[in-house]
Amino acid sequence: MLASLWISKTGLSAQDKALSTISNNLANVSTTGFKRDRAVFQDLLYQVDKQPGAQSSQSDQLPSGLQLGTGVRTVATQKVHTKGNLQVTEQPLDMAINGRGFFQILTPDGTVAYTRDGQFQTDSDGQIVNSLGLPLEPAITVPSNTTQITIGSDGVVSATIAGQVSPTQIGNIQLADVINPAGLEAIGGNLFRETQASGTPTTGTAGLDGIGTLEQGVLENSNVSVVEELVNLITTQRAYEMNTKVISASDQMLQFVGQTL
Repeated sequence: MLASLWISKTGLSAQDKALSTISNNLANVSTTGFKRDRAVFQDLLYQVDKQPGAQSSQSDQLPSGLQLGTGVRTVATQKVHTKGNLQVTEQPLDMAINGRGFFQILTPDGTVAYTRDGQFQTDSDGQIVNSLGLPLEPAITVPSNTTQITIGSDGVVSATIAGQVSPTQIGNIQLADVINPAGLEAIGGNLFRETQASGTPTTGTAGLDGIGTLEQGVLENSNVSVVEELVNLITTQRAYEMNTKVISASDQMLQFVGQTL
């Protein structure tokens, strides 16, 4: 069998994964705090028939040798953690991180997950939770008779309670940061989980030690660029078509050999 058939097969598989990545990005173009993915490719092993630099004679060396590639594979889908555009919503519990960092969310199994989605609400107990009902970590409870909530750029949460003149501090939002955000594991629900690749998260005050500041009444949109994704879609489609052309050409060559010999 022609090696080109199997090489093109790896190309089709790689482009199919790239198309899945692009479709997921476009599907999440309106998802708050979403970070786009990009497919990372790598060439496969080479069949070395003649080693570069090998002796072609007693006094001569091969300048390049003879190396035949065996195809391509998708080695990773990398999260691109660039900042999305900020959208003003004027909702008191909507928050965006202007810079590095993640909100901390307490999951049902007791571990902490991380997110850039700042759409928060209060539950029946007044606790600040995300859209899935998972509480912000550390927990902050808003008093039932609160008339106004103020969140400072450093994460200090103050509530103006009915009948009181001065606001009362009810909590402090601590942000987390990791050395390698692309190493975080996406688990759905706009949440990420710590991995060995991401490094151990460090928590701190917003605006200090390289962590971004908090913006109240603002949300961070998805960082997906529709134009860029559509260009990538066209490129991927054409690459897929070219690999199918190679398979078709290889099939015609085998057909010719089978009918002629």
